[in-house]
Amino acid sequence: MGDQGFGISPDIIQYVAEEIRSVFDLGIQIAIVVGGGNIFRGVAATSYGMDRVSADHMGMLATAINSLALQDALEKKGVQSRVQSAIQMNEVAEPYIRRKAIRHMEKGRVVIFAAGTGSPYFTTDTAAVLRAQEVHAEILLKATKVDGLYDSDPVVNKDAKFIHSMSYMEVISKQLHVMDMTAISLAMDNQLPLAVFNLKKEGNIRSVVCGKKIGTRITV
Repeated sequence: MGDQGFGISPDIIQYVAEEIRSVFDLGIQIAIVVGGGNIFRGVAATSYGMDRVSADHMGMLATAINSLALQDALEKKGVQSRVQSAIQMNEVAEPYIRRKAIRHMEKGRVVIFAAGTGSPYFTTDTAAVLRAQEVHAEILLKATKVDGLYDSDPVVNKDAKFIHSMSYMEVISKQLHVMDMTAISLAMDNQLPLAVFNLKKEGNIRSVVCGKKIGTRITV
C-alpha cells in the first residue's frame, strides 16, 4: 500500500515487480507468497468481534487480489507468472497443485501462491514456510519493512544492535516477532534457512540471492 492508508500503490507494485524481475533475470526459480494486510487483516478484524474463521477467509481473498495485481505487473515486465490459489477460484487463478507449481518454475515462470494455506488460523508466514518446503526451496526470503533483527526495538532504543545471524531457537526463546512461532517452528523442523531484510532498499532481493550479507539470516 506504500504511503497510502490501504489498497494497492501502483508505484510500489511496479517497484516490487522490478525487484523480482532483477532476480528472475539471473535464472533463479522463484515462488512468491503474498499477504493481504493492505486490504484486510483477519486478526485485526477479530479484535472488534468478527468471527475468526470468517475474518481469515476474507484475508485470504485479499491475498488473491494482491497476487493478481503482482502477476499483472510482472507480465508487463516480460516475466511469465502463474497465480495458484489454495481456495478454488478457477476463473481467476489455478488451484494449488504442488507438482504443477514445480513444473511452472522449471519452465521459467514465477509462481504466486494466493490464499495462504487455505485454512483459517494460519498466517501468511506459515503459508510461506509450508509452500517453500513443498516446492523444495533452498531459502525463504522474508521481505519486510525493517533491515532485519535487532536485540531491542531500534525505534525506542537508539543503541539497539543489529543481529546478522540467529538460530531458530533463539528467535523462539526471545519471542521475536519477525515471523509467527508456528512458521519459525516449521522452518526449524525442516532446517529451512530464512533471510529477513528490508524490501524498500532497491536491489536487496538480488543482493540476498547473490549471497551478500544483507539483513538477518536465521538458521540452525
